[in-house]
Amino acid sequence: MRRQRPNPSKRQPRRGAAAVEFAIVAPVLFLLIMTMFEFSRLQVIRHTGDNAAYEAARRAMVPGATAGDAVAEANRIMRTIGARGVQVNVTPNRIDADTRSVTVEVQTRMDQNALVAPRFTRGATLRSSSTLLTERIRTR
Repeated sequence: MRRQRPNPSKRQPRRGAAAVEFAIVAPVLFLLIMTMFEFSRLQVIRHTGDNAAYEAARRAMVPGATAGDAVAEANRIMRTIGARGVQVNVTPNRIDADTRSVTVEVQTRMDQNALVAPRFTRGATLRSSSTLLTERIRTR
């Protein structure tokens, strides 16, 4: 006996199957998308911190510059991306004619800059540092 093919117009409709499949896959998809945004934002902050440390060290290496000038420059650059919890340290604190090099360190707290899940980055800090030789006439 020969089996007959089912008539396509007589098939049972699959109502709601796409909605159920979407409900199962959607949370994973949204989690991946939000994770990409989170890591992208933290990478922008890290690269901007690197640039801020370098530009602040450049500002402090010229004659007549102070540690305050370097701190102001680093904070200005970090504000352009809206970074919060930024701390800038300049070594040495007092820059004079005998200073041979200037080091600027920019620290940014990750939990204050996380978009989605700051609890996972609690206590973590992004650190960037730059050391440059000064352009001063040595007195000794």
